[in-house]
Amino acid sequence: MSGIGLILAAIAGYLLGSISFAVLIARSRGVDIFKVGSGNPGATNVLRSLGKTWGYLCFLLDAFKGVASVLIGFGLAESFGGDPEYLAVVALLFAILGHSFSLFLRFRGGKGVATTIGGLLALMPLVFLFGAILWLIVFYTTRYVSLASLVLGASLPVSAWLFNASGLGQILCLALAILIAVRHRSNIQRLLNGTENRAGGK
Repeated sequence: MSGIGLILAAIAGYLLGSISFAVLIARSRGVDIFKVGSGNPGATNVLRSLGKTWGYLCFLLDAFKGVASVLIGFGLAESFGGDPEYLAVVALLFAILGHSFSLFLRFRGGKGVATTIGGLLALMPLVFLFGAILWLIVFYTTRYVSLASLVLGASLPVSAWLFNASGLGQILCLALAILIAVRHRSNIQRLLNGTENRAGGK
C-alpha cells in the first residue's frame, strides 16, 4: 500500500468534507445557519430554515462530497498503487469526518448522513439502496428525519453482511453506523422525550 496515496486520500477527503454547503447556501441567502432552526449546519436545518429548494440542493451537494471522495480514492490508487477499495474507504471516512468536524467551522459540522449516502452509492450501491428504502419508509411513516437516519445507520452493517460486502466494507458500515448514532445522540434524547421536531412541523 502506497503511503503517499493513503496520506493524500485522507487529506483530500477531509478537506473536501470540510466544505460546508449548508453554511455557504445560507450565507448566500443572508442567513447565519448557526442562528436559525436547530443551529446545525446540515441539509435538514437548511430545509427547515430556507425551504425545500435550498434544503434539497444542500443534500445533493453534501452527497456529492461522498461520491467525489470515493472517486478520489480510486484515482489515487491508479496513480500511486494500492488497493482501490481501501483508499476509497479512507477518503470517504475522512470526508465524513470533515463534514462532521469541519476545519473551516472550528471543528463543528453536520451529522454526515448525506455524505455517507453519497459515498455508499458510489462504493456499495446495494447497501445504499437497502438503507435508502428504509430511510424513506421510516421518514414518510413518522416524519422524523433523525429517526430515519438512525434506522439507515443501524441497517448498514446488516445490509453489508446480507449483500456479502468485503470485510473492509463491513467494517466501514459498522463504523458509519456508530458515527451516525453518536452524531445523533441529542436527537435520540429528544425522540425519547417526545420533543423532536417532525419534518414540516414548527
